Amino acid sequence: MNDEPKTSTRLLDNLRRRIPEEHLSFTFTRSGGPGGQNVNKVSTRVTLRFDLAGSGELSEHEKRTLLTRLAGRVTKDGHLRVVSMRHRTQLANRRAATERFYELLAGALAQSKPRKRTRMPRAARERRLRDKAHRSLRKQERSGGHRDE
Repeated sequence: MNDEPKTSTRLLDNLRRRIPEEHLSFTFTRSGGPGGQNVNKVSTRVTLRFDLAGSGELSEHEKRTLLTRLAGRVTKDGHLRVVSMRHRTQLANRRAATERFYELLAGALAQSKPRKRTRMPRAARERRLRDKAHRSLRKQERSGGHRDE
C-alpha cells in the first residue's frame, strides 16, 4: 500500500502562501450533526466561500482548470463552496473546511501522470482466443447447430 499523500505537500504549501485565509469568507449556520442539546442553539456548520472567478492570486489557466475540475462545487457567480459540519465546534469545522479547501485546490491543480500503454502478453491473447472458441463451440452444441467434423 502506498503511504504517500494524494497531493504533494509542496503544492499545498504553495497554495496556502498564495491564498491567505483572509481571502476566504465563512458563514455559520446550525448543523444537523452531533451536538446534543446544542445542535438547535449553536451555529457550528461552516460554509467556506472563495471567489474563484475574481481571484487575483490564481492565473487564468489555473482558474479555468479549477472551474472545469471542480464544476460541481462552483456557484454560477464563480464562488467555490466547501461545507463542513463533521465536528461539534465551530472552530474545528472552520479548520476542517479550510484544510479541505486547500486539498481540493491542490488535487485539482496537480498534474496527472500520463498512462503508459502496456502490451498484452502473447499467452494471455492466445488463452483468450482459445476460451472464446471453446465457448462458441459449447453454444453451437447446445443449439444443435452444425459442426464440421
